[in-house]
Amino acid sequence: MGVELTRAYSDKPWPPSLWKATSKEAFVCPALSESCETRVIVVGAGYTGLSTALHLAEMGVDVVVLEAEQPGWGASGRNGGQVIPGLKYDPDELSRRLGDLGESVVELAGGAADVVFDLIRKYRILCDPVRKGWIQTAHSEQVFRIVQRRCEEWARRGAKVALLDATEVEQRIGYGKFVGGWVDYRAGSVQPLAYALGLARAAHSNGARIFSRTRVTRLEKVGEQWCAHTDGGCTVKGSKVLIATNGYTDDLWPGLRKTILSAQSFVVATSPLQGEADRILAGGEVTSDSRRLLVYFRRDHEGRLVLGGRGPVRHPVSTAEWSHVERALELMFPVLKGIGYDYRWHGRIAITADFMPHVHEPEKGLTIALGYNGRGIAMATTMGKLMAASLASGEGFRVLFPVTPVRTIPLHQLQQLYMVAGVMWYRFLDALS
Repeated sequence: MGVELTRAYSDKPWPPSLWKATSKEAFVCPALSESCETRVIVVGAGYTGLSTALHLAEMGVDVVVLEAEQPGWGASGRNGGQVIPGLKYDPDELSRRLGDLGESVVELAGGAADVVFDLIRKYRILCDPVRKGWIQTAHSEQVFRIVQRRCEEWARRGAKVALLDATEVEQRIGYGKFVGGWVDYRAGSVQPLAYALGLARAAHSNGARIFSRTRVTRLEKVGEQWCAHTDGGCTVKGSKVLIATNGYTDDLWPGLRKTILSAQSFVVATSPLQGEADRILAGGEVTSDSRRLLVYFRRDHEGRLVLGGRGPVRHPVSTAEWSHVERALELMFPVLKGIGYDYRWHGRIAITADFMPHVHEPEKGLTIALGYNGRGIAMATTMGKLMAASLASGEGFRVLFPVTPVRTIPLHQLQQLYMVAGVMWYRFLDALS
């Protein structure tokens, strides 16, 4: 039976979703009830924060994680579950943009999916992992040339990838009129909330202390120590702090919220596919198109088709506000016309002005990592591993990933207009390509 919204949508745990209904992992942690001390304070229990905590705990570093709601409550528990390596820019472009750091970032991002699936195997996380690859389709000859170059650039760096012609794309996806595409076999899918809860369980089992319903309201530097003040009146003292709040970033650190645009991702899950429709992604791949306003889709372990795309910035108030996603699905796959939808949900992702993850060090002992632009599972997990190595050693990571100042987006208060204008512009460009 589908989830219906009969009142104004409210961001209270837990948001209704397929992932909450089907998670095989469960992790319950208390709110912070007394002040304490630690070596590293992590603010935010999404993929970045939990991966950082897990890798720190594995090294024997004392770490406390403070989460305003519950682990996995934000984008980590609401996304489409696609584990895709790489970043928005192709390898050669990354190398050109980042100079001496370019190839190290390419290598880091290219191996990001490995980090995820290695952790799943190591800690036996019950998140339905499938690693059959990611297909990116091309809807025009012009776009196919871009896809071909992308595939070639990764192949030169040793990645297991392949170019697909129109027939191969149709056979793998099941339907659709595409010029061609490419497949990246490093990619896969997970049950994203279960993966986040599995990270929390693994971090806790290694000694990390994780607290839910504990919002950090203020950070204060006292000598060489940081003090995190929480809404419950307790404090946590530590020598280092990591802010890892991504799309749900607030005003905890001056200006940080205004360094990202908070976009909504709307997701639907059909009833399990049957009959002719069962041909769609029968091989277990995940897919997204190459349009600027992309849609992404995959099957879950019970055979549902899960599809997501951008939606209104405001919170939805009725199921009708998912109609654009459902319409896109049925236009792409006419055989699904009239299919039932078991779940509808949404969540916020963080988009940066340059479409790159951002790492900041605005003060000694304070690190910030956020902004995955829709590729958070693989890259946030990997960034957490990188953060942990840096926080444990104290040597920094500037040799592996660029550290930038906190720069606010001009006229950030007009972000809804930015998003609407961007959508209209990208639709125009997609129509031309």
